[in-house]
Amino acid sequence: MKVQAVTDVGRERSVNQDYVYYSLTETGSLPNLFLVADGMGGHKAGDMASRYTVETFVSLVQDSTLKDPVSIINNAVTQVNRRLLQKAAESENYEGMGTTLVAATVYDNILRVANVGDSRLYILGNEITQITRDHSLVEEMVSMGEINREQARNHEKKNIITRALGIQDEAQIDLFPFRVETGNRYLLCSDGLTNMVEDTELCRLISQKKDISEIGAELILKANKNG
Repeated sequence: MKVQAVTDVGRERSVNQDYVYYSLTETGSLPNLFLVADGMGGHKAGDMASRYTVETFVSLVQDSTLKDPVSIINNAVTQVNRRLLQKAAESENYEGMGTTLVAATVYDNILRVANVGDSRLYILGNEITQITRDHSLVEEMVSMGEINREQARNHEKKNIITRALGIQDEAQIDLFPFRVETGNRYLLCSDGLTNMVEDTELCRLISQKKDISEIGAELILKANKNG
Protein backbone atom coordinates (compact mmCIF):
# COMPACT_ATOMS: atom_id res chain seq x y z
CA MET A 1 0.00 0.00 0.00
CA LYS A 2 1.26 3.47 -0.95
CA VAL A 3 -0.06 6.65 0.60
CA GLN A 4 0.32 10.38 0.15
CA ALA A 5 -1.22 13.09 2.36
CA VAL A 6 -1.30 16.79 1.44
CA THR A 7 -3.24 19.82 2.60
CA ASP A 8 -3.33 23.44 1.49
CA VAL A 9 -4.82 26.66 2.86
CA GLY A 10 -6.22 27.61 -0.54
CA ARG A 11 -6.52 31.04 -2.13
CA GLU A 12 -9.09 32.76 0.10
CA ARG A 13 -8.32 31.95 3.75
CA SER A 14 -5.39 32.78 5.99
CA VAL A 15 -5.85 29.71 8.22
CA ASN A 16 -6.04 26.09 7.11
CA GLN A 17 -8.95 24.46 8.96
CA ASP A 18 -8.27 21.00 7.51
CA TYR A 19 -6.10 18.48 9.33
CA VAL A 20 -4.86 15.11 8.04
CA TYR A 21 -3.17 12.05 9.49
CA TYR A 22 -2.07 8.66 8.25
CA SER A 23 -0.04 5.73 9.50
CA LEU A 24 0.83 2.57 7.60
CA THR A 25 2.01 0.95 10.82
CA GLU A 26 -0.01 -0.19 13.81
CA THR A 27 -1.99 2.39 15.75
CA GLY A 28 -3.18 0.49 18.79
CA SER A 29 -4.95 -2.62 17.47
CA LEU A 30 -5.49 -1.09 14.04
CA PRO A 31 -2.87 -2.09 11.43
CA ASN A 32 -3.16 1.33 9.75
CA LEU A 33 -5.20 4.51 10.05
CA PHE A 34 -6.22 7.39 7.75
CA LEU A 35 -8.02 10.57 8.89
CA VAL A 36 -9.25 13.81 7.35
CA ALA A 37 -11.01 16.50 9.41
CA ASP A 38 -12.42 19.83 8.24
CA GLY A 39 -12.98 22.30 11.06
CA MET A 40 -15.69 24.93 11.27
CA GLY A 41 -16.18 28.02 13.35
CA GLY A 42 -14.03 31.14 13.65
CA HIS A 43 -10.41 31.04 12.50
CA LYS A 44 -9.09 29.78 15.82
CA ALA A 45 -12.07 27.52 16.43
CA GLY A 46 -12.03 25.66 13.12
CA ASP A 47 -8.28 25.16 13.21
CA MET A 48 -8.43 23.94 16.80
CA ALA A 49 -11.42 21.64 16.21
CA SER A 50 -9.87 19.66 13.36
CA ARG A 51 -6.39 19.38 14.89
CA TYR A 52 -7.70 18.50 18.35
CA THR A 53 -10.08 15.90 16.90
CA VAL A 54 -7.43 14.12 14.85
CA GLU A 55 -4.79 14.14 17.59
CA THR A 56 -7.28 12.98 20.23
CA PHE A 57 -8.68 10.29 17.92
CA VAL A 58 -5.21 8.88 17.31
CA SER A 59 -4.41 8.90 21.04
CA LEU A 60 -7.67 7.11 21.88
CA VAL A 61 -7.03 4.43 19.28
CA GLN A 62 -3.49 3.92 20.57
CA ASP A 63 -4.75 3.47 24.13
CA SER A 64 -7.83 1.38 23.33
CA THR A 65 -8.05 -2.15 24.74
CA LEU A 66 -10.71 -3.07 22.18
CA LYS A 67 -9.81 -5.39 19.30
CA ASP A 68 -12.67 -5.05 16.82
CA PRO A 69 -11.96 -2.18 14.38
CA VAL A 70 -15.57 -1.01 14.25
CA SER A 71 -15.77 -0.87 18.04
CA ILE A 72 -12.44 0.97 18.20
CA ILE A 73 -13.59 3.61 15.71
CA ASN A 74 -17.04 3.95 17.30
CA ASN A 75 -15.55 4.43 20.74
CA ALA A 76 -12.98 6.94 19.52
CA VAL A 77 -15.63 9.04 17.75
CA THR A 78 -17.87 9.03 20.83
CA GLN A 79 -15.02 10.07 23.13
CA VAL A 80 -13.67 12.70 20.73
CA ASN A 81 -17.09 14.29 20.43
CA ARG A 82 -17.43 14.49 24.20
CA ARG A 83 -13.96 15.98 24.66
CA LEU A 84 -14.47 18.46 21.84
CA LEU A 85 -17.60 19.78 23.56
CA GLN A 86 -15.61 20.16 26.77
CA LYS A 87 -12.80 21.92 24.91
CA ALA A 88 -15.24 24.38 23.35
CA ALA A 89 -16.47 25.34 26.80
CA GLU A 90 -12.98 26.39 27.89
CA SER A 91 -12.81 29.59 25.85
CA GLU A 92 -15.12 32.03 24.08
CA ASN A 93 -12.80 31.73 21.10
CA TYR A 94 -13.77 28.08 20.75
CA GLU A 95 -17.51 28.51 21.23
CA GLY A 96 -19.51 26.73 18.52
CA MET A 97 -16.50 24.95 17.04
CA GLY A 98 -16.94 21.61 15.34
CA THR A 99 -15.46 19.47 12.61
CA THR A 100 -16.21 16.86 10.02
CA LEU A 101 -14.30 13.59 10.14
CA VAL A 102 -13.71 10.76 7.72
CA ALA A 103 -11.72 7.83 9.08
CA ALA A 104 -10.57 4.64 7.41
CA THR A 105 -8.58 1.51 8.19
CA VAL A 106 -7.80 -1.63 6.19
CA TYR A 107 -8.17 -4.70 8.39
CA ASP A 108 -8.20 -8.29 7.07
CA ASN A 109 -8.46 -6.93 3.52
CA ILE A 110 -11.63 -5.01 4.40
CA LEU A 111 -11.70 -1.21 4.17
CA ARG A 112 -13.74 0.13 7.05
CA VAL A 113 -14.84 3.73 6.68
CA ALA A 114 -16.58 6.07 9.14
CA ASN A 115 -17.76 9.60 8.45
CA VAL A 116 -19.46 12.52 10.13
CA GLY A 117 -20.22 15.59 8.03
CA ASP A 118 -19.37 16.17 4.37
CA SER A 119 -15.75 15.10 4.10
CA ARG A 120 -15.62 12.13 1.75
CA LEU A 121 -14.03 8.85 0.80
CA TYR A 122 -13.98 7.73 -2.83
CA ILE A 123 -12.98 4.44 -4.42
CA LEU A 124 -11.35 4.74 -7.84
CA GLY A 125 -11.14 1.73 -10.13
CA ASN A 126 -12.39 2.00 -13.69
CA GLU A 127 -14.66 4.78 -12.42
CA ILE A 128 -15.02 6.95 -9.33
CA THR A 129 -17.51 6.02 -6.60
CA GLN A 130 -18.32 8.12 -3.55
CA ILE A 131 -18.63 5.72 -0.61
CA THR A 132 -19.52 8.14 2.18
CA ARG A 133 -22.82 10.02 2.21
CA ASP A 134 -22.67 13.74 2.90
CA HIS A 135 -24.43 14.84 6.06
CA SER A 136 -25.54 18.12 4.53
CA LEU A 137 -28.68 20.09 3.81
CA VAL A 138 -28.31 19.84 0.04
CA GLU A 139 -27.78 16.06 0.24
CA GLU A 140 -31.10 15.79 2.07
CA MET A 141 -32.71 17.96 -0.61
CA VAL A 142 -31.32 15.68 -3.33
CA SER A 143 -32.59 12.59 -1.50
CA MET A 144 -36.08 14.10 -1.31
CA GLY A 145 -36.02 14.99 -5.00
CA GLU A 146 -36.17 18.74 -4.38
CA ILE A 147 -33.00 19.42 -6.39
CA ASN A 148 -30.68 17.42 -8.64
CA ARG A 149 -26.94 16.82 -8.29
CA GLU A 150 -25.96 19.68 -10.55
CA GLN A 151 -28.17 22.11 -8.64
CA ALA A 152 -26.74 20.82 -5.37
CA ARG A 153 -23.22 21.51 -6.53
CA ASN A 154 -23.91 25.23 -6.95
CA HIS A 155 -26.59 25.68 -4.30
CA GLU A 156 -26.22 28.69 -1.99
CA LYS A 157 -26.65 26.43 1.06
CA LYS A 158 -24.19 23.73 -0.03
CA ASN A 159 -21.92 24.40 2.95
CA ILE A 160 -24.60 23.77 5.60
CA ILE A 161 -23.89 20.40 7.22
CA THR A 162 -26.37 18.47 9.35
CA ARG A 163 -23.89 16.44 11.39
CA ALA A 164 -20.50 17.27 12.86
CA LEU A 165 -18.35 16.44 15.85
CA GLY A 166 -18.53 18.93 18.72
CA ILE A 167 -22.03 20.17 17.93
CA GLN A 168 -24.38 17.60 19.45
CA ASP A 169 -24.17 15.66 22.73
CA GLU A 170 -24.21 12.34 20.88
CA ALA A 171 -22.15 11.79 17.75
CA GLN A 172 -23.92 10.07 14.86
CA ILE A 173 -21.60 8.32 12.43
CA ASP A 174 -22.06 6.22 9.32
CA LEU A 175 -19.94 3.11 8.85
CA PHE A 176 -19.15 1.38 5.55
CA PRO A 177 -17.23 -1.88 4.97
CA PHE A 178 -15.71 -2.65 1.54
CA ARG A 179 -13.42 -5.39 0.32
CA VAL A 180 -10.09 -4.05 -0.90
CA GLU A 181 -9.32 -4.92 -4.52
CA THR A 182 -5.85 -4.84 -6.05
CA GLY A 183 -5.29 -1.81 -8.24
CA ASN A 184 -7.97 0.39 -6.69
CA ARG A 185 -7.13 3.79 -5.30
CA TYR A 186 -8.84 5.49 -2.38
CA LEU A 187 -9.27 9.22 -1.83
CA LEU A 188 -10.13 10.87 1.49
CA CYS A 189 -10.77 14.60 1.19
CA SER A 190 -12.57 17.65 2.50
CA ASP A 191 -14.99 19.84 0.57
CA GLY A 192 -12.11 22.18 -0.13
CA LEU A 193 -11.35 19.75 -2.95
CA THR A 194 -14.79 18.50 -3.96
CA ASN A 195 -16.38 21.98 -4.09
CA MET A 196 -13.75 22.97 -6.64
CA VAL A 197 -13.18 19.80 -8.68
CA GLU A 198 -15.96 17.61 -10.06
CA ASP A 199 -15.90 13.85 -9.56
CA THR A 200 -15.20 13.09 -13.23
CA GLU A 201 -12.21 15.43 -13.16
CA LEU A 202 -10.97 13.88 -9.90
CA CYS A 203 -11.10 10.49 -11.57
CA ARG A 204 -9.22 11.73 -14.64
CA LEU A 205 -6.49 13.48 -12.64
CA ILE A 206 -5.94 10.53 -10.32
CA SER A 207 -6.07 7.86 -13.02
CA GLN A 208 -3.58 9.53 -15.34
CA LYS A 209 -0.83 9.63 -12.72
CA LYS A 210 1.25 6.48 -12.27
CA ASP A 211 3.23 7.88 -9.36
CA ILE A 212 1.01 8.51 -6.34
CA SER A 213 3.43 11.15 -5.04
CA GLU A 214 2.34 13.45 -7.87
CA ILE A 215 -1.41 13.13 -7.35
CA GLY A 216 -1.91 15.30 -4.27
CA ALA A 217 -0.03 18.25 -5.73
CA GLU A 218 -2.00 17.94 -8.96
CA LEU A 219 -5.35 17.94 -7.12
CA ILE A 220 -4.41 20.98 -5.02
CA LEU A 221 -3.19 22.81 -8.14
CA LYS A 222 -6.51 22.13 -9.88
CA ALA A 223 -8.63 23.12 -6.86
CA ASN A 224 -6.72 26.40 -6.47
CA LYS A 225 -6.96 27.10 -10.18
CA ASN A 226 -10.74 26.70 -9.95
CA GLY A 227 -10.99 29.14 -7.07
